[in-house]
Amino acid sequence: MLALRAESGSAVLRDVPRPAAEGESLVRVSLSGICNTDLEIIRGYAGFTGTLGHEFIGIVEESPEAPELLGRRVAGEINAGCGRCERCLAGDPRHCPERTVLGIIGRDGAHAEFLRLPSRNLVAVPDAVADEAAVFIEPLAAAIGISEQVMITPETRVAVIGDGKLGTLCARAMRTLTPHTSLIGKHSSKLELAERTGILPILAGETSGLKNAFDVVIEASGSESGFAAAVDLVRPRGKIVLKSTFAGKPTWEAWRIVVEEITIVGSRCGRFQPAVDALAEGRIEVADLISEEFRLADAVKAVEAAGQKGTLKVLLRP
Repeated sequence: MLALRAESGSAVLRDVPRPAAEGESLVRVSLSGICNTDLEIIRGYAGFTGTLGHEFIGIVEESPEAPELLGRRVAGEINAGCGRCERCLAGDPRHCPERTVLGIIGRDGAHAEFLRLPSRNLVAVPDAVADEAAVFIEPLAAAIGISEQVMITPETRVAVIGDGKLGTLCARAMRTLTPHTSLIGKHSSKLELAERTGILPILAGETSGLKNAFDVVIEASGSESGFAAAVDLVRPRGKIVLKSTFAGKPTWEAWRIVVEEITIVGSRCGRFQPAVDALAEGRIEVADLISEEFRLADAVKAVEAAGQKGTLKVLLRP
């Protein structure tokens, strides 16, 4: 089968063996999405070599451990735990010390014709959610997952830094919880999309009057400057949520975190079912975030397109 792989700092298309189910479920990929984590992995983040991709929708073709899934249309939780440790037994493998992560740690990913995952990771997707929306379930779950760790009420003043794919999804997810949601970015076209969904758009160069203006600031730009801006924008005793995987080694004013008693929260993966429900019920729109679709055979070109400034979601169709 064809697969897009990270090898020696490059994205390459390879003809690789189709995976065997081996006690897990084999999924034929219908559509996958390229995200910034894929691009960071190609640059060296996580030290991963293998098939990229963790955002997908597909059809179960083999499932020895769960035959009821055969033929079902599914998305998949990306963290595959050991099933034995305390975290896994509690039903949350996201921090299992022995976990593999689809397309990121120890497990080939979704930019391929087939992938395999444990059946317990698979989430059925209703017909009301089109493939082009279902491919957003993983990043949308990550955006909604912020509310697992940070209380957001209708009165909470939230700013999201970064108007890329993840930042936009975070802003849309937060907008369902509080009308006081702002998106800070550099691209007027992306900020216009935010404004259409009831989010206050703010150009990155126009934040000088907003010092200490927000209860929660979500850093989703993936840049060191984004973290510095978050420290300026959050109020004393407010919370900064870090959403981006950043391959570099940032420097920041640690003393301000102490003096202003700021809480910093790392937020990675979220539960899939809330994202499925939000899409099925039409509470969050994603169709306008698709920039382009490529055939898997043209995946290297797709990666180049995804890395261009101003691009939102690029999809791959096997």
